[in-house]
Parts: sequence; structure tokens; C-alpha cells
Amino acid sequence: MPELLPMAWPLAQPLRYGENPHQAAALYGNFLGHFEQLHGKELSYNNILDTAAAQELIEEFPDAEAATVAIVKHTNPCGVGSGATLLEAWERAFTTDRDAPFGGIIATNRAVDLALAKAIDEIFSEIVIAPNFDPEALTLLQKKKNRRLLRVVRPVSRTGELLLRGVPGGVLAQMADRAAVEQWRVVTQRTPSDEELLALRFAWRVVKHVKSNAIVYTNSVQTLGIGAGQMSRIDSSRLAVWKAQQAGLSLEGSVVASDALFPFADGVEAALQAGATAIVQPGGALRDEEVIAAAERAGATMIFTGVRHFRH
Repeated sequence: MPELLPMAWPLAQPLRYGENPHQAAALYGNFLGHFEQLHGKELSYNNILDTAAAQELIEEFPDAEAATVAIVKHTNPCGVGSGATLLEAWERAFTTDRDAPFGGIIATNRAVDLALAKAIDEIFSEIVIAPNFDPEALTLLQKKKNRRLLRVVRPVSRTGELLLRGVPGGVLAQMADRAAVEQWRVVTQRTPSDEELLALRFAWRVVKHVKSNAIVYTNSVQTLGIGAGQMSRIDSSRLAVWKAQQAGLSLEGSVVASDALFPFADGVEAALQAGATAIVQPGGALRDEEVIAAAERAGATMIFTGVRHFRH
């Protein structure tokens, strides 16, 4: 880290206000250089934060793998889905939580087509972000004046990027969380099936973008339950299970990802009782043996990644 941290960014755009109407705010630097705004009024302070969160998440899913849609609210994912088409991906993402996407941010890894545009048009969304928009889709989505449409010009995720956060008297600086190569290690007798492994990788890419404590249940193509920002990991797991139940989604045969280690076996036991058969987590707890034993007793499989993904 540098001994001296010089900071000088040009004013990019005055903002109407910050997180709340009584807070003055402005945007500095070249954030807007990552996007071309095709429709809608200027982005707000909260819009900018949500846009960054949504685009960072969708960049975890290359378009060459599958069409993917991510829905974000207050910087937290509320649904992610993949499929053969964007419409199929949307239906899977939206199924995770049909309430939270109202007023949310939608990001895609492929150009928005008319079928997806019609589905999106059925709910109110603040922003739609995509690599491009088919002409018919753009015409339809532009009919609502309060919907902002952003075309991605260049990725927002860059290895080596320095992230800053203000604190009283100065700033905290850290390198961006871009850990791509992780030493996954199966720690149970049973190894994941091919389908479980696909699901575990899907879950791990999503949980990285959920506020800590983070627990995410998925299958190989969609999120099923997301628990974010709770003070204890077991509560995040309970919240994720409750969200799945509210959505009418079964967790039988699902996998679960935890952004940080399970300090006790209770979190793993709760996941297994909910129906999960495979777990991915960093490992490294004092009671790892107890945690692994809980998975063994249930005939589940568990992977340690050796990498933590806290997001405060």
C-alpha cells in the first residue's frame, strides 16, 4: 500500500442529495465512463451504489456460459438466474423473491431482447443495465420515463483496483476483492456430484456479493434463498430458508454457500435440515472438525475454499 495517497478527482456530476434528502452529495471521477445512459433522468447517489453492485455481480457470469440476470436492491442481490435465454434467466431470478425487485436494479450479461423487455416492463424497476438493447426492446423500455437504461461501455471489475471508504479523519484503502483462483478442497468423505459442483460454483459467485453475514442457497441455475446482513450466521441461514419458503421454492437437494467460516456446527445443521446436500465455505474455524462431522452424519459433501468474502 502506498505511503502517500494523493486524491484528485474532477467533479463529474452534482447530485440532488445523498442517501437521504438532507445530505448534500456529488459524484467525482469517471464512474459514468463505464456506462452510456440511453434513457431516464440522472442517476442518484443510491442509484450509483446499486448500479456498481449490480454490474460487479453480473460480471461474475460470462455471457459465453449462459444467459444470466441479476436483480439487486440496496446493493444486495435478491435474485440471480441463468438459462438458455434471458427470459428464462429472468424468470429464475425473479422467482427467488417477487417482492424485493420492485424499484430494484436489473443487470444482464447479454443484450436485452424484446421477450425480456416485456417481462421487465411488468414491474417497476429503477435501472436496467445491459451490454446492449435490441431496438424493439429499447423502444418498449423507453416508454416509462422514470426507468433508467444503461449500456455497459467497459467492465467495472478490475484486478488491482484500490477501494476507498471514508472514516472520521481519513480513509480506509484496500485492494478490490477479485480473488479468482481459489484452492477448493473437499473435506468430507463424499465428493460433490457434477451437478452439485456446478451449483456450488454458482452459489459461491453470488455469496461474494451479499452483505455479511451472508448465506445463499442455490441450485446450478438460480438462487433459492438469500440471507444477508444478519448479526449471526445462523440467523442469516434462517432468513434464507424463510425467503425460500415465502417464494414457494424447495431447498431439497440445494447447495449452500457461506461468505465466511461456520464457527459452530449449528449453521451447517440448519442448512442440512433445510434440505441442502452440499456446502461451500472458507473453513478455518477452531471447530472445523465438528462442522465437518455434522456434514458427514448427514451424508452431505463440503468444500473449503480457503478464501473469505466479507462485505461490510
